[in-house]
Amino acid sequence: MSQTLTLRRPDDWHLHLRDGAMLRAVLPETARHFARAIVMPNLVPPVVTGQDAAAYRARILAAMPANADFTPLMTLYLTEETDPEDVAAAHASGLVSAVKLYPAGATTNSASGVRDFDKVRAVLEKMAEIGLPLCVHGEVTDPTVDIFDREAVFIDRVLDPVRRATPGLRVVMEHITTSNGVDYVRAHDHDLGATITTHHLVINRNHILVGGIRPHYYCLPVAKREEHRLALRAAATSGDARFFLGTDSAPHIDPLKESACGCAGCFTATNTMSILAHVFEEEGALAQLEAFTSLNGPAFYGLPANETTLTLTKGDPITYPKKIDTGDGPVTIFDPGFTLDWHVT
Repeated sequence: MSQTLTLRRPDDWHLHLRDGAMLRAVLPETARHFARAIVMPNLVPPVVTGQDAAAYRARILAAMPANADFTPLMTLYLTEETDPEDVAAAHASGLVSAVKLYPAGATTNSASGVRDFDKVRAVLEKMAEIGLPLCVHGEVTDPTVDIFDREAVFIDRVLDPVRRATPGLRVVMEHITTSNGVDYVRAHDHDLGATITTHHLVINRNHILVGGIRPHYYCLPVAKREEHRLALRAAATSGDARFFLGTDSAPHIDPLKESACGCAGCFTATNTMSILAHVFEEEGALAQLEAFTSLNGPAFYGLPANETTLTLTKGDPITYPKKIDTGDGPVTIFDPGFTLDWHVT
């Protein structure tokens, strides 16, 4: 007999849509299942001002599939030259839902990010005043710090001091990958949340490296040890309102992934809901799937949960395409390594 689960339509609180031909190809993959998404601003050049965000939003809306019901939630890229008043005006207009912090050099298109946190203090203080969340890519870029330790070191060296210096600043620790991140969130009841990706619930670092390098599992922050994956699973399936879905779905064409210096990112927009249903069923936590995908994120951002619904039905195995075609080249869809049998209707 089939098993059916109906939940409020989910949102994605961390998404890369890119621009141009890539945007037009990947946007339908998200709009099919998700009602809203926090859209990352790390384009080239980045989305720095309210004017930039308005122009990018217009391009997203122009690329929207016919009859799609999807709302992009725009973000600004924090730089050392960001104007606090421009941020406040963009927020007051309803255009911008968050500001994104990339430590300079931490990930794709992050060269314009922050090196000296004293230079962004006025922006952070303004954000605390107006209640605008700061989305944080939580890794240090110190070359002496091992890549598998960069999240834990960031919490101690950067995140905790910034939060202590800016009372009331609402912070989302994006795509946490460690038990350290889980523990830090659980230790703080106010003004702190965390997104967890689909792929970090599925893979650990062995999936990337054992038996040969698998570039389509390479992401930043990089997947960690199995103990950390299990900590993420426990957090995601707990029902704790501080944890919510941010896929970090990040498309790169295959030639840029399968190269001598491959790009970081997993493209999960297409099959995320089927994967999550599988994971939550494995954990005996299907009753918590709606909280993780559809309730906790809106509550943190002060938005209503979606009124429309999405239904998942367990049945015969699903055959998702291995790739999608874009005007820039093929993009490989994340392969979880197990059979998917939860259908989205």
